[in-house]
Amino acid sequence: MDDKSGDVLTIEELAAYLKIPKSTLYKLVREGKIPSQKIGRHWRFRKGAIDHWLEETRAIVPGSGEER
Repeated sequence: MDDKSGDVLTIEELAAYLKIPKSTLYKLVREGKIPSQKIGRHWRFRKGAIDHWLEETRAIVPGSGEER
């Protein structure tokens, strides 16, 4: 897979990319916490939007002021 920001990922590809179970990914989608689009019965994700989302949602270690 290229690193182009226009790449579109399936739920299986995104779960592998994020290294999380598909069930966790479905939960994030249901809760509207991850950028996604439903096309028919299938969920699709733009890799560029996911990378941006990851940067925006970085966890901060409490009390240290440092990113984790």
